Amino acid sequence: MLTMTNTPNHTGVKISGDYFDLDELNQAIYHVIGDENKYYDYAGSRMRILGISYEIRHAAQGDRNVESVFNGLHDHTKKQHSFIAPDKNIYFSTEVLWPEILYAAIALKDFVRLHREEAKFPDWNSHLHVIGRFQSLVLDCLHGQVPEEEYQAILKAFQQAAPVEEYAIQYIDFLNLKFIGMPKKQREKSLAAVALKIAMQDNDYLAFRSQVLEAANPNKVPIHEIRLQAEYPDEIEW
Repeated sequence: MLTMTNTPNHTGVKISGDYFDLDELNQAIYHVIGDENKYYDYAGSRMRILGISYEIRHAAQGDRNVESVFNGLHDHTKKQHSFIAPDKNIYFSTEVLWPEILYAAIALKDFVRLHREEAKFPDWNSHLHVIGRFQSLVLDCLHGQVPEEEYQAILKAFQQAAPVEEYAIQYIDFLNLKFIGMPKKQREKSLAAVALKIAMQDNDYLAFRSQVLEAANPNKVPIHEIRLQAEYPDEIEW
């Protein structure tokens, strides 16, 4: 079963599951976001989501974290059915920064909407249900980290979030790096505010986007191709 938990230092979330859980999520992501030429105005958002997908795929291959998890098989069950079997399953996991996963949950709303507009019977599309559960897990994990009043405001903001068409995805890098640089206590206190900033596309975001557009316009470069002049640390204290 796919699970999502807050990391010890409140830097991000840990996505865990067995190989089939992670592979199912990856297949659903690929299915919903389409190929690179399908939704051009969402190219930047597609890149961000594929970045998470990359980590999930490598986790499923055993390239990230590997752990054993109790599978519910008790000794009396083994005796009752006269067989020998392990009582633990192998789970794989990877970490994703909080601003990154929050943005993905919102951006996937747009991809799901676009996909539903094209699908003949979207209510019966299993990939859409997998994506919906993934988004719910993000918010459920967030629920455990913020006060109830703030969480209800976040839910409302996520429900009413503006489309991420031609979103300045560099802003997510900015938030990621800022979040990494905070002390643990500050990350705890700032998480709700970060979630709201991403959902509401506030004045800070709009000012940031204007700067990105200024950099893109002289050479008519697509907004998502402008690079933020900052580097991520080699090691992150999750």
